[in-house]
Amino acid sequence: MNEPYDEVVQDFCTSDLKNPTLKEVNVWLHTGRSSSSSGVSFSCPHVCLCLSLLCLIGSLLGHPQCLDYRPPFQPPFHLEFCSAYENFGCCDQERDNSIAAKYWDMMDYVDPREHQLCGTYIKDILCQECSPYAAHLYDAENPQTPVRNLPGLCFDYCSEFHFNCRSAISLLTSDKHTQECCETNKTCFCSLLHLHDEDYCFPNVLKNTALNRNLGSVVQDRKGCLQLCLTEVANGLRNPVLMVHANDHTHRMFIAEQVGVIWVYLPDGSRLEEPFLDIKSMVLATPWIGDERGFLGMAFHPKYKCNGKFYIYYSYMDKNRVEKIRISELRVLASDVNKADPRSERNLLELEEPAANHNGGQLLFGVDGYMYIFTGDGGKAGDPFGKFGNAQNKSALLGKVLRIDVDGKSPDGKPYRIPPDNPFVSDPKARPEVYAYGVRNMWRCAVDRGDPVTKKGRGRIFCGDVGQNRFEEIDVIVKGGNYGWRAKEGFECYDTKLCHNSSLDDILPIFAYGRHVGKSVTGGYVYRGCESPNLNGLYIFGDFMNGRLMALLEDEKTNKWKKQDICIGSTKACAFPGMISSYSKFVISFAEDEAGELYFMSTSYPSAYAPHGSLYKFIDPARRAPPGKCKYKPVPVKTKSKRIPFVPRTKTVLELLNEPSTTKPPKRSSTPTAAIPTASSKKAKKTPSTKIKASTVKPAPSGRKRQKIKAKATPHKPKQEEKVAHVSRTTTAPPLPKRKNSHLSRTKKLLLKKAALAKEKVEKMRKESR
Repeated sequence: MNEPYDEVVQDFCTSDLKNPTLKEVNVWLHTGRSSSSSGVSFSCPHVCLCLSLLCLIGSLLGHPQCLDYRPPFQPPFHLEFCSAYENFGCCDQERDNSIAAKYWDMMDYVDPREHQLCGTYIKDILCQECSPYAAHLYDAENPQTPVRNLPGLCFDYCSEFHFNCRSAISLLTSDKHTQECCETNKTCFCSLLHLHDEDYCFPNVLKNTALNRNLGSVVQDRKGCLQLCLTEVANGLRNPVLMVHANDHTHRMFIAEQVGVIWVYLPDGSRLEEPFLDIKSMVLATPWIGDERGFLGMAFHPKYKCNGKFYIYYSYMDKNRVEKIRISELRVLASDVNKADPRSERNLLELEEPAANHNGGQLLFGVDGYMYIFTGDGGKAGDPFGKFGNAQNKSALLGKVLRIDVDGKSPDGKPYRIPPDNPFVSDPKARPEVYAYGVRNMWRCAVDRGDPVTKKGRGRIFCGDVGQNRFEEIDVIVKGGNYGWRAKEGFECYDTKLCHNSSLDDILPIFAYGRHVGKSVTGGYVYRGCESPNLNGLYIFGDFMNGRLMALLEDEKTNKWKKQDICIGSTKACAFPGMISSYSKFVISFAEDEAGELYFMSTSYPSAYAPHGSLYKFIDPARRAPPGKCKYKPVPVKTKSKRIPFVPRTKTVLELLNEPSTTKPPKRSSTPTAAIPTASSKKAKKTPSTKIKASTVKPAPSGRKRQKIKAKATPHKPKQEEKVAHVSRTTTAPPLPKRKNSHLSRTKKLLLKKAALAKEKVEKMRKESR
């Protein structure tokens, strides 16, 4: 769509290009600055050459984006002035009123005879700050190009505006060069406001059905893969198995490593130097790839704010060298809210593990206030324990969902009480703790908060149950339910004889997938956060083995769930500050923070002692909540430990776009999702991939389900820590004051060098054309 370089230059201000020179460039780059402090100051003969030069440096990225470098939103209230954007755009009522006030101030200087004619043009131009494509109209979507004082106008519209209301140009921009040189020269003025992708110029952008058909909806690629973005939140973790919050309004995040260490992350992104809990001397964990033993679960008491209690689930070896699972209660120190008291441990339950794998590990509290414990079937393969296996044996606690009341004691001396409505309390052949059975190895379960408005779905418990060798499944837990294992795997029979003799009322998965999709499910969460309204109701989960991210959406009419893939890393959709285009392959766990925003944890090397795990947050690039809606004030927390600031390791999409091209662009994968997505931009470098050679690491004991890692790999080498310049922008409005910028000298040198090369190229082309 872009014109050839020499033709573009000749089209711009042709009368002034007899002796093209570049004497001065004053460009304010926007990295780390607001757009209101940015502008362009050129002499008119040089505008054309520089604009063409900038087209070589960066290209437009076709996705909705506001001038504050964030997605558009649905305004909560009616817009009185810029009403064309009241359904979806970049202005709330406060910004709309501000633009209206600016408009009426300008109209005081317009000839009364021209009020109706010029007023329409001025209003249209001012309201482009509210357009969902404002960043494209003002060239603000790419930090390599300067933000315009005026939005991009289509040539015909610009010509009409210049012919009828050119005197209003001085009201719309304070740039002296634009006023003096271009106010009387229509060609130069309209070339200055020209956009190379004319789909985005005003008013064409309003009429473009391709751009506006699904405006505000989750972006999908041609194969229906949902385009979401990520931000890196934490790194350097040793197999991060979970992240939880205390629901105490502090908005702290507690991240547990498989080795038995829990870290505290504060709302500002920093981590406390001293851990919340360190019991690695007690936890049974090994450096073997994929070993499932270790610290596996944690849950805060619903009344933690008052009683300071929390619960943990971990593997350990007793004095007789017998491997067991232990569920314990601990308390926080009275003297430090960021430190647990390891001496306060009170054992609630211990289970002997007949094998090293299938340890379960999830702890959570339901909306009923009871604690749910998810155990594995005991390990090995095919649940070979007893006549029907542990999972179908209600007198065993393995392969179950257990429910207990941690606030009471049983008459028989157990340190917990049995809820009176547990389904098998009156069955003499069943353990009263059993709430549901027939599960293999549920890895990560979550309680649905329910729709923020209607509360529909509140209290449902979703789990990912890892399969044997054919199917992975997602289940919704119901009281007394039999989930079929080992008789069934997914929707089909596993043990044919047992399957034919089983009851017909087994609880079937809401979704199951085969080995062509993945090999080890990692259960996720139903999104109920505030920042990404499009994601409400989506159950987002993944696969540990191949890093695939997926989503399920319920059809309310049929109660069936439809699966869609999630794609990460499109430079077109994720060119926002802080967004990244890659993630570590092995998806270990999902999490939500106290505000309900969704995260996942993964590692590039799945060993309990390898510090290559990271935490990522999901972002929807198509739509955000209105400004101010999702703000919260964390309760201040006194910290006695040193704060370690977060230093990102992964390059952002904007950093990749800014890098000079040194390699050919990577070939696009034919599959809808990639384990480690990479930026597709021609200017992006390839992200070094991690390979694991199984022969170089001591193998885990045989029979591990989640450790069947077929990919060969070498130990991952962490990238050098790099500082990332975060970009923030606010809407532009003339006049634009000049400010000093730390990037100015470097930017001038870069542009001058490129300008010189471009000038030589133009001269060469002209000579050849002659």
